[in-house]
Amino acid sequence: MTNADESSQTDREKPSLARNTTSYIGALITLIALLNIVFLVIAEMTSSDGNPYVGILAYMVLPAVLILGLGLVAAGMLLERRRRRRTRPEEIARFPRIDLNNARTRRLVTFALLGGVAFIFVSLLGSYKAYEYTDSTEFCGALCHQVMHPEYIAYKASPHARVGCVDCHVGPGAGWYVRSKLSGAYQVYSVLMKKYPKPITTPVHNLRPAQETCEQCHWPEKFFGAQLKVFNHFGYDEANTPRETQMLIKTGGGSPTGGLTAGIHWHMNIANEITYAASDDQHQKIPWVQMKGPDGKVTVFTAQDAEMTPEEMDRLPRRRMDCVSCHNRPTHIYVPPDRSVDRALLAGTISTSLPYIKQQAVETLSKEYGSTNEALVAIHRDLRAYYRENHPDLQASDKRLIDRAIAEVRKIYQTTIFPEMRVDWRTHPDNIGHFYSNGCFRCHDDRHVSSDGKVIRKECDVCHAVISQKEGGTVMVEAPHNEFQHPVDLGDLTLFDCADCHSGGPM
Repeated sequence: MTNADESSQTDREKPSLARNTTSYIGALITLIALLNIVFLVIAEMTSSDGNPYVGILAYMVLPAVLILGLGLVAAGMLLERRRRRRTRPEEIARFPRIDLNNARTRRLVTFALLGGVAFIFVSLLGSYKAYEYTDSTEFCGALCHQVMHPEYIAYKASPHARVGCVDCHVGPGAGWYVRSKLSGAYQVYSVLMKKYPKPITTPVHNLRPAQETCEQCHWPEKFFGAQLKVFNHFGYDEANTPRETQMLIKTGGGSPTGGLTAGIHWHMNIANEITYAASDDQHQKIPWVQMKGPDGKVTVFTAQDAEMTPEEMDRLPRRRMDCVSCHNRPTHIYVPPDRSVDRALLAGTISTSLPYIKQQAVETLSKEYGSTNEALVAIHRDLRAYYRENHPDLQASDKRLIDRAIAEVRKIYQTTIFPEMRVDWRTHPDNIGHFYSNGCFRCHDDRHVSSDGKVIRKECDVCHAVISQKEGGTVMVEAPHNEFQHPVDLGDLTLFDCADCHSGGPM
């Protein structure tokens, strides 16, 4: 036997550096984490019900625990080596000689290489799954269930319910992905330390430009002409009288090189450049608008009633008009009670035969409640009490319709109003149209005037043409007719804003 073999045999007889409490604890943590990862991955692959916590545990939390366990094993060995060097240096094994002529060494090297390749492969797979999971809708909406609950519920009921959160909030490319994760790190801190605002503030000021997200599916050039829109409302009277308005919305669009450029999407046409300045965080007050035409001519409009000096107006941040300037709630839509109940009456989930149900439902939904549970109890109590006291005959004949209406009103509350986060239709106004908030009238108000006397007009026929209006079974307006006829004669409608009376709540 050679001296090298004798030395190797002697080293093998010396106790392993891994024989210490710290390394044992680390090995135990590693084993437990590994077994849990395997179990959760199998559970996720075999389960049809997605759970946001399974993903974050399997691909983020437990891998970090596993690495911590491996680190404890290594740290324990280093500490043990240092202890033996001071007390029993003869028990410290020398570093092994890598001699591939030795069969045992070859087996160890082969095992180490195969283990390393397997570890790298599993790490890459886990990293990709972690990346994929952090881009999932469940991660964005369901993980922080209280903070993002209003946004998540509204998202699931929106026209974009099949579009992932990251498709709009992040978009393609590594650069914006990194930016979103850096921003998300602070958001995680805010959630853990409860430093987030109630409600979550909008608009998102660092949102990626709409040209790089929204216009991947929608772009102004794809639209032409007008679109038929039917508006259905119900009265606050005993009969819940239906009102129907048919309008042609002058959506417009087109391309300067391929066809006509006109209509509402004229604002967004690439030949025009509209810039505006808002004096509030939610962009509901716009005292300054600039239009740059295809010929390069620039026209500036300022609000005559703006309570600002020219110097103050010059300091306002400028923003170029894009999709989200008007479509500011394309997904997280908090529908007002008035519209929610109209939809339920139109769909038949609330019966129009119940007297004053529109009035009572909207009034009940619009009250202030401390929590969702308190609201659900109050809705059931108040609606039940109203019909018991004012229409006792319905308790016997139409009790089923009352129960169904109560259930639908409770459902409306749960999907549109969130008192825990102080979120409802008033905290997040919708800029499409001008019924419940100023929307279009932020600029089209007859009060934005240029230096040469041009005015941003407010007339109804600028954006839409009325085809017909019906109230009950009576036709109020028939084509051709461009202007809207209000059910109550208010005179010149350009002197009013719809939102002056229509708040989304009780009339």
